[in-house]
Amino acid sequence: MGDSRGPAKTPLVESTQADGRSYEEIRQDCLRRKVLFQDPDFPAVDSSLFYSESIPVNFMWKRPGEICEDPKFILGGADRTDICQGQLGDCWLLAAIASLTLQKDILARVVPPDQDFEHGYAGIFHFQFWQHNKWLDVVVDDRLPTVRNKLVFLHSLDNNEFWSALLEKAYAKLNGSYEALKGGSTLEAMEDFTGGVAEVYETKTAPSNLFQILRKALDRGSMMGCSIDISSSAESEAQTPTGLVKGHAYSITGLEEVNYRGQTVRLIRVRNPWGQVEWNGKWSDDSREWTLIDKAEKARLMQNSLDDGEFWMEFEDFKANYDRVEICNLSPDALTDDTSKAWETNLFEGSWIRGTTAGGCRNFIDTFWTNPQFKLALEDVDGDNKSSVIIALMQKNRRKLRKEGLDLETIGFAVYDAPKGEDHLSKDFFRYNPSKARSRTYINTREVSERFELAPGKYLLVPTTFQPNKEADFLVRIFSEAKAGSPPKPSPPSQETDEEKFLRKLFLQVSGSGFIAQKHGIHFATKGVSDFTTVYSVVFTSCSAFIRVTATDSILYFHHCGVVCVLKNVQTCSLWTGMNLNNKVLQLIGLRFGDDNFEIDFDDYLTCIVRLENMFRTFQALDKKNTGEVAMSMHQVSLFKVLSIKHATAFNVQ
Repeated sequence: MGDSRGPAKTPLVESTQADGRSYEEIRQDCLRRKVLFQDPDFPAVDSSLFYSESIPVNFMWKRPGEICEDPKFILGGADRTDICQGQLGDCWLLAAIASLTLQKDILARVVPPDQDFEHGYAGIFHFQFWQHNKWLDVVVDDRLPTVRNKLVFLHSLDNNEFWSALLEKAYAKLNGSYEALKGGSTLEAMEDFTGGVAEVYETKTAPSNLFQILRKALDRGSMMGCSIDISSSAESEAQTPTGLVKGHAYSITGLEEVNYRGQTVRLIRVRNPWGQVEWNGKWSDDSREWTLIDKAEKARLMQNSLDDGEFWMEFEDFKANYDRVEICNLSPDALTDDTSKAWETNLFEGSWIRGTTAGGCRNFIDTFWTNPQFKLALEDVDGDNKSSVIIALMQKNRRKLRKEGLDLETIGFAVYDAPKGEDHLSKDFFRYNPSKARSRTYINTREVSERFELAPGKYLLVPTTFQPNKEADFLVRIFSEAKAGSPPKPSPPSQETDEEKFLRKLFLQVSGSGFIAQKHGIHFATKGVSDFTTVYSVVFTSCSAFIRVTATDSILYFHHCGVVCVLKNVQTCSLWTGMNLNNKVLQLIGLRFGDDNFEIDFDDYLTCIVRLENMFRTFQALDKKNTGEVAMSMHQVSLFKVLSIKHATAFNVQ
């Protein structure tokens, strides 16, 4: 995956505006019309603040120029002292932002620096976040909620610096409202800033080299947070006698070793996003330990020694007081040995749907088998009969769905040996075969991730909710040392194999012109039994499936090499149509065309593909502006359905 500090080139970024316009298009339009941007997708109204609470005070939305004189986007560089929590329980987000400021190249991607309140100012700013394997560009206007002319939520120590407040607004927009940001895991925001891989360590049961692990992670650009568990909601944000806060998210900003009284002492630097309330034990800002180390060393480590929420602790005190450390690695090899490995990423998307694919955990054996099942292959790349793999299961859009009464589901996964020649395994397999690996626990977090060492081979991954009939969309990321093979594409005529040339010759022999009529298709199927392999026999047997849905005149047009490609790689090869379907559509296709075992025979598969192709073509004809959305009357809806089924689609032999 390359250097752990970030990709070599900027990833493609998608606009999130409802009208499809980019930040620069909107800014130039505002400048041309000499108006300041007012975001229609996230207006300056109460519903952008709260969705379940009545607002106790009168918020006023103001632009920075109305709050202070000479506002600045970034003043003297963006750093962790620019993050002070306001009246919103999003310390988890602020801890992640503090960690973000330590990685300037990553910060520059999330917070594009070429923005200000002077040159080309149009009241619009933009930020970039990773969401479900996509980078999204989120634009906001600069109207911010205030009370008595002061920012209510995230703000900088400098009252004329606004990058952090605008970043929080963009993240609130991404998730639906400011209230949607209440409560969360620092890892969630860290991943949204980097697209990285998350790992969690419990300090009381962590490996003995935890200090080295954390220092290596920090050196490689990983982002880190920590927290203290609570036993009840009453303990949330309760302050301990040592100045630490329970149920509160902190960021880890440094690790050092110092010579103290002839011994090496390990120190860790932690920051409270409140910008105040600090540890008051050993190595705190005013403790006597600092008077007994080298003055130059003290000056280097204590350059920010004011009450800014940041403090040093001895590492043993840290482990004794904090319960959990969260690390977001930009590369899966960030916490392994020093040898950089080539990691392959495989992505699967799916949905748990009530009554069909939401089977629950293995406790519910009668329905467990109906959960989505994904195959993966692991290779022995080092010759040690082991393969490293990180599996990360993420539930999608749950924060945004809170306003609909939906919160995080309790999720986990299991990995099984995959038997040969079977696609979707039945109940009996799971009844009698134990898992080879699984997530440590089912938990109601956005993502569950685990690192495993498994023997090379074929495996089956089953992601589930704990209870059956719990609905959610999910994304599975698998980072492994195995290379994922991709199916071959149909060869152009000049590069065809002897096998493909033989098929083309026979195809043209029957068709004469690259087209096959229904009667020829049936004849070809009969001939295929003696003249072809079983694969080719199935190709032409399936001609009738194409004709049923595409041809009004009993003529079939198709790319024969493409069909053979599909048959040879039926489990992995996408048809040549290049269609992208969301999870709901894929699930509904399975319900429409699958049998009781969720299997789809080849004739139905082809029928489904061609109908989808027709629907895509018909939709694209209606989508004149290429926005991905069309408005249709009832008459047009009926016409669309008819056209999508009846319209003949041509696949000509090239």
